[in-house]
Amino acid sequence: MRGFHGSGPAGRENQVTGRGSGNLPAELTRFIGRHTEVGSIVQQLTESRLVTVTGVGGVGKSRCAVRAARELQERFCDGVWLVELATVRDAELLDHAVVDALGLTDHTGRPPRTVLVERLAGRRLLLVLDGFEHLVEPSAELVHDLLRRAPGLRVLATGRRPLGVTGERLYPLPPLAAPAPRPDEEDASAPLSEAAWLFADRAAAVLPGFAIGEENHRVVTELCHRLDGIPLALELAAGRLRTLSLGQALDRLGDRFRLLVGGSRDAPHHHQTMRTAIGWSHELCTPAQRLLWARLSVFAGHFDLEAAEYVCSGPDLGADEVLDVLTELVAQSVVTREDGASGVRYRLLETLRAYGADWLAATGDTARLRRRHRDWYTGLVTWCELEWFSPRQAEVARRIEDEMPNLRATLEFALDHERDARLALYLTGTLWFGWVGCGRLGEGAHWLGRALQLETEHEEARLKALWVAGYVAVLRGDTVSALSALHECQEGAERTGSARAAAYADHRNGCLALISDETQRAERLLRAALDRFAEIGELNSDVLMCQAQLAMAVAFQGDLAGAVRLCEEARRICEEHGEQWARTYALYVLGFAAWSRGDTVEARHLMETSLPVNHSFRDLVGTVLALELLAGVTATEGDPGEAAVLQGAAARLWRSVGMRLFGSVYFNAPHVQCERLLRRQLGTERFTECFEEGRRLDTDAAVARALRRRAAGPTSSGAAAPSASAAVGRPGRGGAGRRGGGQRA
Repeated sequence: MRGFHGSGPAGRENQVTGRGSGNLPAELTRFIGRHTEVGSIVQQLTESRLVTVTGVGGVGKSRCAVRAARELQERFCDGVWLVELATVRDAELLDHAVVDALGLTDHTGRPPRTVLVERLAGRRLLLVLDGFEHLVEPSAELVHDLLRRAPGLRVLATGRRPLGVTGERLYPLPPLAAPAPRPDEEDASAPLSEAAWLFADRAAAVLPGFAIGEENHRVVTELCHRLDGIPLALELAAGRLRTLSLGQALDRLGDRFRLLVGGSRDAPHHHQTMRTAIGWSHELCTPAQRLLWARLSVFAGHFDLEAAEYVCSGPDLGADEVLDVLTELVAQSVVTREDGASGVRYRLLETLRAYGADWLAATGDTARLRRRHRDWYTGLVTWCELEWFSPRQAEVARRIEDEMPNLRATLEFALDHERDARLALYLTGTLWFGWVGCGRLGEGAHWLGRALQLETEHEEARLKALWVAGYVAVLRGDTVSALSALHECQEGAERTGSARAAAYADHRNGCLALISDETQRAERLLRAALDRFAEIGELNSDVLMCQAQLAMAVAFQGDLAGAVRLCEEARRICEEHGEQWARTYALYVLGFAAWSRGDTVEARHLMETSLPVNHSFRDLVGTVLALELLAGVTATEGDPGEAAVLQGAAARLWRSVGMRLFGSVYFNAPHVQCERLLRRQLGTERFTECFEEGRRLDTDAAVARALRRRAAGPTSSGAAAPSASAAVGRPGRGGAGRRGGGQRA
């Protein structure tokens, strides 16, 4: 067990993302029984690196796996991480789902598998893959690859069948013990089974005061036995006690079993039993409840009330009726209520969703509901893009986080079921803020690439998708793809006379020139873009980002005063509109200017204002730029050891962005000068120790470290701030650039 526990050096805990000890969800109901099963799973994980819990749907695989994983948390210094795969339909998105669950952000062009292997190598963690049965082959390939290349990794998987990976140890999870009543015992003298305990606990939740006594002991035992001790069936039965007596439930259960048997003779017995349990609950619903259940099956993952009211309303169920019917489904445990980042959310358990989908297909209404689902989320995407440039920007970021499963389903529908590519191009382009501002560059490239392969006569939608694809490629360091997309966009703008497309093409090409050290060309393109934006009346986060990027180009040519004027105006406009994301880039330039003139108090204040926003939006580029600047500020304040730690942390994050500091001499100059001073003050050995300490910090830990206000005073003599010309110019080049006066957005 010594090698299994692992402890690692100080500061290495939770290195994947630093979210405490992992992402296991809190338990909302009591965990009843299963002590033997959970203990067996734990024991198997001490002996094998891959354990797969198999069993029929609804038997409790996920719950037992999460409980076992929770008991193992202290044994994995890098955490226990749950990946829920039920809503991942596209095998190509499997790796993205794992990256997302681990909280990893990577803006390079590397495949997500490469990112996973790199991040997990050397880590000691437990990965829980829940519900892989619809992605068996790609899941098996992923698990095999990760286990082979990350020796400290262990995997606990749940599914209806084995993965079939070498070294896999299976744990078939049986139903809860639910023996039939024994005629030779008094009812009250027979011990309660685990199934009865579970039923009693869930019944008491919906029927206060419910308890098992002499008068109902035998009925409960019979009911649990006839449900085969399957937890989902037990919970559905207990939920019905809101309106039925135990005797009525038992009588109706008998009818439902007889009604729903008669499927394929070679189907597993427990599969038939589970369908019987779900069918019984379904038959006990009112027609309106059954109808809503079927219509809710079009949602992937979570959904909110407003979405349900729009998508599920129609013949025989008005929008004003959905709330009451949904409330009843929640009360019956058919629908689960959860608290998401953006508010109250609802979910159909996957087994229940699949059952509802079968009924929806039988009604012939699936296509209409899928179109309504598409229309709702198309409208949501449109609203989110507009509200991104508003005081609700953070709310939009949280909403996108919650809605990604449904947005993926919408994108898939648009790509596979639409006659024209216009909608797919519109969606992928309109979601630019989700790809760029919310740290999903890899997934954005995936969807944009698929959409741009399709033909359409709607030039406007294609041009927008092209300039978004170009921006995504620039930020990922994929110069070839960026040039290709932006060249096509520019040609299309000239051919169609689209001033908007021309403005965005200039903007994106200016960004590419900026990170390529073509500062004069970058300035020319970015100024041209701002002029075009002003002519067409365009004002949004993109426009303000363009102004901040122009300020960088001006600063890199030695005109810090001009850069400050540009960013002060951009900051003012952002604050007038409640915009936070673009504002952080203006604050970065202002912070750099303050540090360059020796005002470390102002520089630190500006970075401590911007860094939490960058991090909360998962914008890795803004985060690592702020860390680099805070390292310089910290050195100037007189703490070279801490500055070296922050430089090490930034160096690790640059690997996820792409080339360190974009491979740009201009972006790199302050870092090089700061490092030179730190090495002189600390000595090579001490600098390396501090730098490596920073490299061991994950993103969350690095941000927390950078924002920590040190109680003690300076620990060593301060390092002088670099001069403006040394900080922003090429070595041997002062280069006074054009004056950058205020530019209208």
